Amino acid sequence: MTLPISSISFDLAAATQYLAAKDVRLAELIQSTEPFHMDQDHLQNPYEALLEAIAYQSISGKAAATIFGRVKALSSTGRAPSPQEMLKLRKQALRKAGLSGAKVVAMKDLAKKTIEGVVPSLEDAQKLSDEELVERLTSVRGIGAWTVEMFLIFRLGRPDVLPIHDLGVQKGWSITYGKKHKPKPKELLAFGERWRPYRTVASWYMWRACHRAGNAAMRKIRPAKRRKRNKRTIRKNSKR
Repeated sequence: MTLPISSISFDLAAATQYLAAKDVRLAELIQSTEPFHMDQDHLQNPYEALLEAIAYQSISGKAAATIFGRVKALSSTGRAPSPQEMLKLRKQALRKAGLSGAKVVAMKDLAKKTIEGVVPSLEDAQKLSDEELVERLTSVRGIGAWTVEMFLIFRLGRPDVLPIHDLGVQKGWSITYGKKHKPKPKELLAFGERWRPYRTVASWYMWRACHRAGNAAMRKIRPAKRRKRNKRTIRKNSKR
């Protein structure tokens, strides 16, 4: 489902105008590609959103969609298994659906912490700051900062999230600004200060830059440059 502009929690026109005024390259990208939008399942609670995010970790979107479809088929409702159902499901059944052992453990821990109240309801999540949500949700096994950032962007629609470790955002930055190498996370974080308080919108356009450029252009981008070590320092360390 495409999230209508009217339901975004911030002024999209103000955001794009602000970013375009701050950043010439981003202004060109905003004008030359499709308008900002997000897909969102309005019925999905935080538990379900994070359960799906776990399924999508480290594999292609197509494969993840297939696997998550099998996981949902294990539920009595046709949606994601409830926390209570997830705890009752046998690990073997979840492994047969295509989940790795680590993801099975992560999903069960997510279910447990949802029942315990560590994972908030949607209503409570909307009252918490980004930092509070990161702290609470990363206590769940298998959920790191990136997974929470995707939740903040695509489920809560927070305006100022910059996923500095996201490969698409990194490569989109390289494409947009004509760089041969990916940025280091710290470099991207520093650069992104110019995009505040709308770093979510800027990140979305970095993903669009990747999509528009295609796989061939993305493959040409090299890993982030390593810092060159001083030869004198190397010799000194080798003597220790």
